Amino acid sequence: MNKSVVNPYLMITIGVITVGLSAIFVKLATADAGVIAFYRMFFSVVIMLPLFLHSYRHELNELTKKDWLFSAIAGIFLAIHFILWFESLNYTSVASSTVLVTLQPIFALAGTALFFKEIISGKMLISVLIALTGSVIISWGDFQVSGSALFGDALALLACAFITAYLLVGQDVRKRVSLVTYTFLVYSASSIALFFYVLSSQQSFIQYPASDWGWFLALAILPNLLGHTLFNWAIKWVSTNVISIAILFEPVIASIAAYFIFRESISFSQLIGAIVVLTGIMLFVIDFKAIKKKLFA
Repeated sequence: MNKSVVNPYLMITIGVITVGLSAIFVKLATADAGVIAFYRMFFSVVIMLPLFLHSYRHELNELTKKDWLFSAIAGIFLAIHFILWFESLNYTSVASSTVLVTLQPIFALAGTALFFKEIISGKMLISVLIALTGSVIISWGDFQVSGSALFGDALALLACAFITAYLLVGQDVRKRVSLVTYTFLVYSASSIALFFYVLSSQQSFIQYPASDWGWFLALAILPNLLGHTLFNWAIKWVSTNVISIAILFEPVIASIAAYFIFRESISFSQLIGAIVVLTGIMLFVIDFKAIKKKLFA
């Protein structure tokens, strides 16, 4: 494999920081969760549109009815994920919310076992138990603080379930369709779903301060387009395990930023719970057999 001109680890670091700031941008905006989610996806679609029309629109002719249907469903699940996650930040801390959303690999394991009959190994089961123990520690600590914090934790867990559903539904389409086309279709479907959600909830589309429009745009450009694009680019140069582990630092970045911007302190139970959750997920994503093979090859 040729050596990258740009250090891939630097790009991964930038990606983690941009994704980690997502929760911060949401909390800084004054609009409701549905509006923030709509403009995050809508602006992403608008920015992608010239590239899609110029280089990828011909791929639409190759899509099957199943591809269109599954892309639309994935977009709806993504929309629900953002509504739930952004809403959770109104009730619980950035630290608790972002840590619980990172349980996605655990939800994915349950989904693949349930729908695709994949076998769960002993290592996977241990990882799940460790991660779930951590989430219980976080939720119990938040429950002692207030019932609303526990409600926020529940919303974050539901958001995690829907992002997993989004990934599971879309994985078959993604095998046949380019990243740009698939992303454009899913983001478009998500934008449409969010548009009708905002419309049905009778929220305003335009009456927001200038700062909110800045946060909407920042959400589209940084975590959506830049962060995830950098991860997809880096996969060419580094192991998928490296990307998976790097993403686990999202709650760390978010928690540090929340401390300095919102003065959100981290309780002892949140700290312990977060460490336990991230340990469980790290155990899950690391391929120890591959590492052992490289070391003793």
